[in-house]
Amino acid sequence: MKFKNYLSAIKAIIKKDAKIFFRYPANAVFRIVEPIIWITPVYFLSKAFQINGENIGFSQYSGTTDYMAFLVIGSIVSSFISSVLWGMGFSLKNEMDVGVIESNWLTPIPLWVQLIGRSIFSLIMTTINSLTVAILIWIMFGFNITGGILPAIITLLPMLIALYGLGFGIASLVLMTNNANNIIDITNFSLNMLSGESFPITVLPKVIIPISLSLPITYGYDSLRGVLLGTNTLLPIHLEQLILVGFMIIGIFLGYKILIKVEKHCRTVGNIGFH
Repeated sequence: MKFKNYLSAIKAIIKKDAKIFFRYPANAVFRIVEPIIWITPVYFLSKAFQINGENIGFSQYSGTTDYMAFLVIGSIVSSFISSVLWGMGFSLKNEMDVGVIESNWLTPIPLWVQLIGRSIFSLIMTTINSLTVAILIWIMFGFNITGGILPAIITLLPMLIALYGLGFGIASLVLMTNNANNIIDITNFSLNMLSGESFPITVLPKVIIPISLSLPITYGYDSLRGVLLGTNTLLPIHLEQLILVGFMIIGIFLGYKILIKVEKHCRTVGNIGFH
């Protein structure tokens, strides 16, 4: 019965977010246009380093000469990471700004259920947006995917679930600091840069590479590119997939525990009234 109530709450939150999103259709357009604007100069920059139409130097590091495919895959993964972080952390900030966070906390629906509900619509739109952008970039610039889509989805899914644990942690920080923008911006940028969103992490300074290797998200980028492009992976793909499964289990557990502890602390000291 409780699970059914949770599903009803998640459905209501998704419906609410959808109504707000479609009230501002220009946002949907810019979510497609903006990634293309960002990728276009990178495409022409990569052509400047090509020899006979191939990025030979890049292939020495990555195992593929198709930098656009490498970049597009990284952009899609990073968009999912951003979707979870902003969908969870910034949704709390929005509630603080409009003054409904206290009333929402008075409902019988746990905070973690509310956070999941707020992120699902964002993930749905991110999926649609990513596919649309990928198709448009393929038409405009061209890139080749040589691997299977199903193995790629199986590889990506554990990381997406694990990101909810990270989202719980970010939401906890927002509750403690009342500062969503800086926390999410810094976390999002740092994770994507250190995990190799736009480049192989092997080009990073040697003192930074150990940090990148300690981040499970690194293996998400790496294994997905290995599956779809046949790139040189840091570890065997099956081992990287196991790391992602472990990240999923540990990440969800730790993120949930941290959120529950922070929520209890906020209720005890009564600092929600200051948000």
